Amino acid sequence: MPLFGKEHVERYEATDGKEGYDWENGTTILLLHTTGRKSGKERIHPLIYRDWEDTYLIVASKGGDPDAPEWFKNIEKNPDVEIQIKADTFPVHARVATAEEKPAMWKHMTEVWPSYEEYQGKTDREIPVVVLERA
Repeated sequence: MPLFGKEHVERYEATDGKEGYDWENGTTILLLHTTGRKSGKERIHPLIYRDWEDTYLIVASKGGDPDAPEWFKNIEKNPDVEIQIKADTFPVHARVATAEEKPAMWKHMTEVWPSYEEYQGKTDREIPVVVLERA
């Protein structure tokens, strides 16, 4: 049974990703650590990711909701965040893929999670691919 939400974060952290890294349909998960733009509190989000050259990609889909996910709003305010991949936690700088980069990156992400295409069809909001570069 796949993990979700707070339980996913807790199991991932407690086991250094032995539980929670491998997820549904062969996807892999990282933990994104952001600072709440309003609260100033640490927020941790389990997200599907893929390697891309020397960076990591995540998608701000929120299941096709017209509003962007809270974690995306947080990185818009403060793009310097941390990620955890298995036992390795390190700082990254988050940015939105450029118009030139996005088509290939989007294809790379939809290869492992085809539902991103469905999510994009449900909203007028352009769902961004976020590039995480080691700081």
